[in-house]
Amino acid sequence: MIQLVDISRQHGSQILFQNASFQILPETRTGLVGPNGAGKTTIFRLITGEENPDSGEIVIPKKTVIGYFSQNVGEMSGRSALEEVMAASAATVRLGEELRAMEAQMCEPMDDDAMAALLERYGEAQGEFEHRGGYDLENRAQAVLTGLGIGPDAYSRPVESFSGGWKMRIALARILTINPDLLLLDEPTNHLDVESIIWLEEWLASEFKGMLLMTSHDREFVNRTVSRIVEVANRTITTYSGDYDFYLREREVRREQLLASHRRQQEMLAKEEEFIARFAARASHAAQVQSRVKKLEKIDRIEIPPEQRTIRFEFPEPPRSGDDVVKMAELGKVWELPEGGAKSVFGGVSGIIRRGEKVAVVGVNGAGKSTFLKCLAGETEPTAGSVAIGASVNIGYFSQHAMEILSPRRTVFETVQEAMPRATVGVVRNLCAAFLFQGDAVDKRVESLSGGERSRLVLATLLGRPLNFLILDEPTNHLDIQSREILLDVLKEFPGTVVLVSHDRHFLRALVTRVFEIDHGEMRRYEGDYDYYLHKSDREAHGG
Repeated sequence: MIQLVDISRQHGSQILFQNASFQILPETRTGLVGPNGAGKTTIFRLITGEENPDSGEIVIPKKTVIGYFSQNVGEMSGRSALEEVMAASAATVRLGEELRAMEAQMCEPMDDDAMAALLERYGEAQGEFEHRGGYDLENRAQAVLTGLGIGPDAYSRPVESFSGGWKMRIALARILTINPDLLLLDEPTNHLDVESIIWLEEWLASEFKGMLLMTSHDREFVNRTVSRIVEVANRTITTYSGDYDFYLREREVRREQLLASHRRQQEMLAKEEEFIARFAARASHAAQVQSRVKKLEKIDRIEIPPEQRTIRFEFPEPPRSGDDVVKMAELGKVWELPEGGAKSVFGGVSGIIRRGEKVAVVGVNGAGKSTFLKCLAGETEPTAGSVAIGASVNIGYFSQHAMEILSPRRTVFETVQEAMPRATVGVVRNLCAAFLFQGDAVDKRVESLSGGERSRLVLATLLGRPLNFLILDEPTNHLDIQSREILLDVLKEFPGTVVLVSHDRHFLRALVTRVFEIDHGEMRRYEGDYDYYLHKSDREAHGG
């Protein structure tokens, strides 16, 4: 059991929490939630010893093995993918070497006392080696790598040849392979496709026996994985016994109870203060007045924590497009490889996307989803076939690259204003607020924004324009759960056409009406929602 007892932590003038406590119990699965900047990452760093509390105590039993996956994976080079994963378990490898050395010693003659001492050391080392999973370390490393999408053909590839997203998977595999007593996961699903997310869910449920504390912006992943929620917010830490959906309901119940208690206390305080004001000058009531003054001084005042207001923005009705938004005829794309040769991404795609449809494009990483979206958006020319855009179609295209071309010196307000130059200051501010840029946040420069804030800003500029066809490549990446819900509500109400790629199953379930799956260069179309696709493609059985 891990205990954080009466901890306080302050960064500069910002107080993260005061006299806060919570426990991580054996074999529990806990989700860590709270607004950005509330102190979630600080909790991880306090547990790992990277930071110390200003006051309070963190109790961690000796020999507890902690595995911490964060978004900062550091440099990786000089090893193969499998060697990189195995290197994280160096302590376990050393234990194995010590065991073999002791086994060799046992074959040498020695007196009874020395043999007894050696056997005792050997027993302790063997117990720890077994506890760390030393006997199946390499098999476990291979299984974890494969589960995260890096198969046997890539085990020997130099780690530096992998892209940033794939290096994140290798870093995650390192931590999972350690088989720690306490697993700390900070946004483990950020760079995973749906298949890898499902594998991770199943691995945590069936293979991992330790304690888990994690943050994630994937609502369905959190619901499937955790049974407790720890909320870091308003300078305190609060525990909820249930999954994320339970936490949302229970938090609302607790807030209503707090508001009711606050109202009752305010009524009581008003009566007492009225009595004091009324009789303060009368000598006959002096004792009663003093008694009530002292009573009021001792009362703990109930504080209502601030609640982030969600601003609803009335988006202008986009111009109506023709009924047929996109017509594809034998569409195909082949990429020329740098080392020579070519790779066929997809081919023979024909069909129509109609006005008002919400279409998800799904498939494993590398299947060609982003390339397909680029063909629709006119960002790349197809190698074969054609894409015909219908009458009066105004396209808005979102990709991770869109965040890179924002002007770094512009403010949030200036960036949104540029997208809708005829709008009043009030309309621009309301649109900013709808995407959680409220108050002074509209004056922040783009260069100082986080990845999630940049995503929200690009989406705000897109949705502020008179567009009727949105092509969105991973719009949910970098967005926290609240931001995803805001985007989901906006897209549900959007009267135009949407084609998107996302690995967030909750988002897809709530939004899409058709599914296109790219698999081994072919595209299959499912004329139904995301659950219909899961059922027809037999992915339900695998936890999709």
